[in-house]
Amino acid sequence: MRAEQNELITRIGPGTPCGAVHRSYWQPVALVDEFDARLDPRMQSRAVKAVRALGQDFVLFRDATGAWGLLDKDCPHRGADLSFGRDEGDGLRCPFHGWKFDVNGKCLDTPAEPDALRMCDRVRARSYPVVEKSGIVFAWLGAEGSTPPPFPAFDCFVAPSTHTFAFKGMWNANWLQCVEVGIDPAHPSFLHRFLFDEPLEGIGENAAGKQFRSASAGTVQGEHWPMTRIMREFHQPDISWEPAPWGMRVTALRPMTEDLTHVRVTQSVFPHTFVIPLSETLTITQMHLPVDDEHTYWFTVFTSFAGPVDKEAMRNQRLKYISLPDYLPNSGRHNNWGFNGAEQRTTTYLGMGEDDINVHDQWAVESMGTIADRTREHLGTSDRIIIANRRALLKAIDDVKAGRPAPYLADASQAAAMTGPDTVDGIAPAGEWGTWWKEQARAKRDHAPWTAKPVAAETQ
Repeated sequence: MRAEQNELITRIGPGTPCGAVHRSYWQPVALVDEFDARLDPRMQSRAVKAVRALGQDFVLFRDATGAWGLLDKDCPHRGADLSFGRDEGDGLRCPFHGWKFDVNGKCLDTPAEPDALRMCDRVRARSYPVVEKSGIVFAWLGAEGSTPPPFPAFDCFVAPSTHTFAFKGMWNANWLQCVEVGIDPAHPSFLHRFLFDEPLEGIGENAAGKQFRSASAGTVQGEHWPMTRIMREFHQPDISWEPAPWGMRVTALRPMTEDLTHVRVTQSVFPHTFVIPLSETLTITQMHLPVDDEHTYWFTVFTSFAGPVDKEAMRNQRLKYISLPDYLPNSGRHNNWGFNGAEQRTTTYLGMGEDDINVHDQWAVESMGTIADRTREHLGTSDRIIIANRRALLKAIDDVKAGRPAPYLADASQAAAMTGPDTVDGIAPAGEWGTWWKEQARAKRDHAPWTAKPVAAETQ
């Protein structure tokens, strides 16, 4: 890749071509949990916090009615920081001169100005559309006055609150390398490789990230196949993709015998989301918010197709590795991501722990540098998804620059197809995997207590 192309696809601040693409999509800007006083005692006195997204600074707050407001962080009067504003229930008041704004940016008061001037009639704070979905606050940061696209009816957004759990964490790296590690089907055989297997356990025991340690890939002739064994022994997957209404459907086949093939179907949702299976009944949807060019928050929604999730337990598992209130990882470059050379020789391929494979991905993206130098890469056949995604991104940048719509938006013509998207991870009859995975996805959906019937269009 040429240096100018790498610059083009990584820079996301205001006025950048790639930033313009991102501003065509809803962006996750905070967890609802961040406004829970039990998790952040500061919220007891004022439900206000500064947030940064796409290289811009905002203030996010909730009024006494529960309505969300997202405003530019600089006060329209003289630019003081509104994240220090007084939370008065019906709006946010700037402490500098007392100007007050509601969640929609309407000016409610300019107390130092004569009433006859009617300053409030002429001044507004820039506000941004905000919606709450599955424990995440999303914002649309497009041009003022333009209309945001509808939300796709993906499982993670339509499942009831009882069956979803959302969490997030910071990575000190550019957004694109964070996305690329997630959509890469080959890396689990190495980065997440365990050198021996353990007895299979329920996913509830290791939902913090051990999906390749104690999860089952299926049972064949009475024998359980741990995912650790599949990933370790069959490390040259046959990778392919096909277009989907949201981006790409990715398939990785690992032939095991003449009769059996391990099938993993995942989804790449443009521009920065992937959907993968965590177990037979639990799915991960992970979004990557470009905070600025060198920092990314990943937001993950766990969606259960079986019973309700235990949010408290899932949160507590992750708080072993992520520190509140800013959701910063405990491991990082400052402590070599917890690397242990003895463990690398005896237990794991990487040497950075068994319990939280999220730190494996964190090391991969952060060790490249804050913005990876793609001019030095040597891509192979296992990188075909990475190549396809970069081409799609470059085309999207050209389209938006030319005034054409960004791709894969959930507009009226696409809405009916923007459901699911389904994922599968298991062992199939070698010659029938194409129908097998659809049947598995259909069965998972049919047995879920909350999914709408008939089955999603993708598997019909």
